[in-house]
Amino acid sequence: MRRIVLHLALACTAVLPLVPLVPLAAAAATLKVGDQQLQTRGVLEASGQLKDVPYEIEWFNFPAAQPLGEALNAGAIDVGGLGDAPLIFAYAAGAKIRAVSATRSTPEDLAIVVPANSPIHSAADLKGKRIATTRGSIGHYLAVATLERAHLKLTDVTWSFMQPADARAALASGSVDAWSTWDPYVALTEARDHTRSVANGIGLSSGLSFEAATDAAIRDKGAELADFLRRVAAAQRWALSHPDEVAAIQSRVTGLPADVLKTVYQRAQLHPVAIDGNVIAEQQRTADLYVRAEVIKTRLDVAPSFAKPLSAAAP
Repeated sequence: MRRIVLHLALACTAVLPLVPLVPLAAAAATLKVGDQQLQTRGVLEASGQLKDVPYEIEWFNFPAAQPLGEALNAGAIDVGGLGDAPLIFAYAAGAKIRAVSATRSTPEDLAIVVPANSPIHSAADLKGKRIATTRGSIGHYLAVATLERAHLKLTDVTWSFMQPADARAALASGSVDAWSTWDPYVALTEARDHTRSVANGIGLSSGLSFEAATDAAIRDKGAELADFLRRVAAAQRWALSHPDEVAAIQSRVTGLPADVLKTVYQRAQLHPVAIDGNVIAEQQRTADLYVRAEVIKTRLDVAPSFAKPLSAAAP
């Protein structure tokens, strides 16, 4: 997708108006874009994809996917980036949103971290422990999937649902024993707090993330949305071969350390992928895990949560 991390970022309701570099077309709409820890805006700026945008963009920054999904559901933003699990939670809650583009990353960027001196060394050691995560996040998904693979029940641990800044503080103070989270938080706490990972998303997470848009934006701002998605995909491809440049520029945008951001980009290898039957099937498997764990009470068909392709945005 995110204060120490967060005191450097804007509050989740803050608006960051982007002054266009060229005159806007008279009929162009304003696209309201939700971001997490300025990551999308940072990579767009670093790659030069915010030059000559023929419409206005208003940026809304969020610390995690849950409040971003709530903003989408309320119609406060038109489009925003969500991981696979948050999209499922939002759709299950009745949000009138659809996935309009997809990316895949190496899920090593998703991890359960513990303090360096923790007695926890494996998933089995989590039994009886306190796990912090953000409800409905990819961190929540990882914790559920990790417990299932270790043949533990959700009731075998104590859950502490909170936003990332609070979770980091709770781990540092000993109020919780482990934190299930995602990059840049994983990279930041490893580098600055000297935590270590006891589980990650390899073999558990699809590594999928999505740009999701409201039904209204798909209907009324299709041209702007398609152009924006094309620019995001181009920026993501550029970042794959320019980790130093994107980390340096995004550091100036976000306030996060450049070395941390370089780690984020190098290990994630995030890249755009087409939304096809395989992607939808992987998303269904993620939803089904939540049903097995009784986090979602009834089976959810995820297929309607994907929009028809926007031709200008095909990766």
